[in-house]
Amino acid sequence: MQAPLIPLNEDYKWKLLSEILSLFDSRASRQILSRRGILPLHKSIAILKIVLMSMFFSTDISYAVKETGERESLRRFLKIGSVPTENEIYTTLSQFDPEDFISFVLDILNSLCPKRKSGSRKIIIDSTDINLNLNWHAKKISKKSLEDKDYKWGHSTHRGFFIGMKLTLALEYSTLKPLAFLINEANVAEPKIYPMIISELKKRRITKAGDILIADRGYYSYENYAISIRDFKIVPLIFPRKNCNFNKLFNRMIYPLKIFDLKRDTKSEIVVYKRIIAKFKELISDWKNCRKVRSIIEDVFKLAKKAYSMENLHRYTKRSVKKYCSLAVLLVGATVNLGIKEKKDLQAFAE
Repeated sequence: MQAPLIPLNEDYKWKLLSEILSLFDSRASRQILSRRGILPLHKSIAILKIVLMSMFFSTDISYAVKETGERESLRRFLKIGSVPTENEIYTTLSQFDPEDFISFVLDILNSLCPKRKSGSRKIIIDSTDINLNLNWHAKKISKKSLEDKDYKWGHSTHRGFFIGMKLTLALEYSTLKPLAFLINEANVAEPKIYPMIISELKKRRITKAGDILIADRGYYSYENYAISIRDFKIVPLIFPRKNCNFNKLFNRMIYPLKIFDLKRDTKSEIVVYKRIIAKFKELISDWKNCRKVRSIIEDVFKLAKKAYSMENLHRYTKRSVKKYCSLAVLLVGATVNLGIKEKKDLQAFAE
């Protein structure tokens, strides 16, 4: 039996949810929603608030709709008049473009957090499994039967084998602000995802020359080190594997031919690349001291899964999963922005 949804002013979780949902009452957020095509505005905001509330308290959307319809106090808390039906919620959400959904979430988070300071910044990336609630224990599901599906068989360290997708998230280390994320099939290897996520960061104009990207050894490959410096001018602190040949790795740190173009200031470009390569050699030689830095993203994933309903999803298309994960990222980003960002606080809140 699910607990009733009764807003309590003295309850910390209800206070936190109130602050998160108040984002949609600001003029700036409404302009972002309109710009990204999340319309009609009044109806869309009511739907988003109900869905976010259901995720926040790990309840079904149908139950959240029922409770909202029956409790005037809940409607006042959400600041909505008419309550959309469950069918209206799913129909409306299905019409939104997933890329617009991702963009509106990242735009809102950017409006919350302070602008980046001068100098390089540290960005952490990691991937986690998105398990879809398919009862593969009762009925055998082969790889062949999933060929035309958006989800695939995958394997993770903590879950073992599962059927679903993979979420890759990039966080700013100093603020834990989500900067970008990708959804891939569960069987896509992390070394292949690495160029995708740094391309996404570049597309959104997030990375600058000299930024440091921290990732665990799952993303390790000689080519990923090379393209980070050559194509993106970032310092790739990908934790090396035991068999890493550093002489071979450093020999791959070369300038791209494009810097010798007559239209470029070749000397200044060489200075930039030399500085990035020197920083890379310094950090990779002492990479073990950065393991604690990278581990914080695991607590962020735990917050999304345990506290915000991403442990097992009842969604089975990439379009739907992208939109649902976007809202989970919004909840996580808003939560850390409101002060829950220390490791012990993240772990306590997730539990």
